[in-house]
Amino acid sequence: MILGVSAEQEELRASVRRFLADRAPMSRVRELMDGGETDWAVWEQAGSQLGLQGLAIPESYGGAGFSFAEQAVVLEEFGAALYGGPYLASAVLAATALLASPDEGARRGLLPDIASGQTVATLAFTEDGGSWDPAAIRLSAVKDGAAWRLDGHKSFVLDGATAGLILVVATTDAGLSLFAVKGDGEVGGDADGLSRAALPALDQTRQLARLEFAGVTGRLIGSPGDGAAALDRALDVTAVALAAEQLGGAQRALDMAVEYAKVRRQFDRPIGSFQAIKHRCADLLLEVESLRSAVGYAAAAVAEDSAEIPVLASLVKAYGSETYFHVAAENIQIHGGIGFTWEHDAHLYFKRAKASELFLGDGAYHRERLANRIGL
Repeated sequence: MILGVSAEQEELRASVRRFLADRAPMSRVRELMDGGETDWAVWEQAGSQLGLQGLAIPESYGGAGFSFAEQAVVLEEFGAALYGGPYLASAVLAATALLASPDEGARRGLLPDIASGQTVATLAFTEDGGSWDPAAIRLSAVKDGAAWRLDGHKSFVLDGATAGLILVVATTDAGLSLFAVKGDGEVGGDADGLSRAALPALDQTRQLARLEFAGVTGRLIGSPGDGAAALDRALDVTAVALAAEQLGGAQRALDMAVEYAKVRRQFDRPIGSFQAIKHRCADLLLEVESLRSAVGYAAAAVAEDSAEIPVLASLVKAYGSETYFHVAAENIQIHGGIGFTWEHDAHLYFKRAKASELFLGDGAYHRERLANRIGL
C-alpha cells in the first residue's frame, strides 16, 4: 500500500482548510447549530468549486475518480472545523452503499447527482433500539405486485430530515435488502407514507432524524438479500471515514490546549512550563500521532480495496473514538474554568467527540465485532 501524504494531497488539504476558514468558520458553525440548519450555499460551493462530494466516486458515475485516501484528507479537515453539512451521510455512507451494490443501473442513475451535490443522500439502517448491529433491523419490505412496500421506522438517521434520497435497509424473505426512497428533502413528510422528525442531539453541529415508513414505495437496489453485503461495506468504510474526522477534531483540540498553555500564566510563568501540563500535552500528542498513523494505514487500505478493511475498520474506529474523547476532555481541563463556558469552543469538540464515539458503535462494540470477525 502507498502510505504517507503526497504533495497533491497536501494541496487538497490546504484548499479545503482555506475554504472552511472563509465559508464555514466557527462563528458560522454556531449560528447554524442554534437553528438546526444547513448552509446550502456552502454545500453547493463545496461541489462546484472544489468537487468534494464526488471526490472518491469513479468518473464513470460522474465523480472525480480519486481514491479514499484523498477523501480521508477532506474528512480530517471537516472534523477539525466541525463542519456540519451532510458530507458523511451523502458522499460516504450512501455513495459507498451504492458502489457496493451489484446494481449497475442504480449506480448510473443515482450516483451522478450525489457526486455533483445536487442530491443529498443518506443511509437509514438503525432503529429505536439504538443498536448498530445489522441483525437488529426490523423494518420490513413486502412485495406488492411490481412494487415494494416499506413498513417500520428508522432512528438516528444522519441528515435524514433533509435528504432527497434515502437508502433504506429492510428485511425481506431473502434477508436484508436495500431500497431507494426519493423525497423532496423537506422536514415533515413528503413521499406517501413517509414522515420525518428531527431528533435533539448532544452534538448540535450534526443533524439526526427519525423516519416513519407506512407503506412507502421503495425501489429495490440489486436483488433481495443483497443489502447485507452492501451495508457491511458501507459501515466499514464509514467507520474509517469517521476516524479521519475524529483525527481532525483531536488535532484541533490538542492545538487549542497547547496554544492556551503557552499564553495562560500562573505565578509569572506560562502554565505550559509546569511539568504536569507538559506531560499531559506530550501524552496527548502521542495519542494523536498514533491515531494519525492508524487512519493513514486504514485509508490506504480502503483506497486499494485491501482484504484487511473489515479488521482495520473496527480497530481504527475504536481507537479514534477513545482518543478523540480523551483529547477533547483534556483540552477542557487544561483550559480550566473558561473551558466549561458556552462561549468557548472547547465544549463543541467535546460534544462532537462523544457523539462520534457512539455513532456506528463505541469502542467496546467494535472490539466485540472484530473478535467475531476473526473467530475469537
